Amino acid sequence: MSDEQFSENRNEDDIRGNRGTTTLWRRHVPYLLILLLALAGVAYSNVSQNPLAGYWELVAMITGGVCIFTEWDKNEDKQARVRLIWTQAVHWVAVLVAMNIMLLAGVQQLLPAPATSLVLLMLLALGSFLAGLNLASLELCFLGLVLALAVPTVSWVKQSMLFIILGAALVVGIGMTFWSSRKES
Repeated sequence: MSDEQFSENRNEDDIRGNRGTTTLWRRHVPYLLILLLALAGVAYSNVSQNPLAGYWELVAMITGGVCIFTEWDKNEDKQARVRLIWTQAVHWVAVLVAMNIMLLAGVQQLLPAPATSLVLLMLLALGSFLAGLNLASLELCFLGLVLALAVPTVSWVKQSMLFIILGAALVVGIGMTFWSSRKES
């Protein structure tokens, strides 16, 4: 093999490798988008103390769209694609109905606003996980699991915030003590 042929083959391999990385990145972007939207919703609802009902419904609809979008190419024929659309539409409408039941006035009297957001996030997590099982999508199952784990994490951070702040103040105080003693030496 001449140097020129070797160089051409290497360039083709580099292009394929970059294309593979780009394809992998594009395949995971929708899931990362949903995760970022969910984390932003959790953060905002904790700061504002509002349940953000419409926001969680929008994220659920986006998640349903992502389910269809990411599985579209795996279904070759028209009948399979129509079945994909219908099953995902029914699945996510059921999730939206469950979310709206949690937003009924009678239910809202039992839950404070931050708890409502966490319940809506848990319903979104359950919907994502079950959609992942239905579609045999490891990424959707993982997304559902991460969203579900965000619920106790948010609760823990919120309850432990005083300890976290005191711990950070202690570390800063100790750091300042050692810093000032180093300067005096």
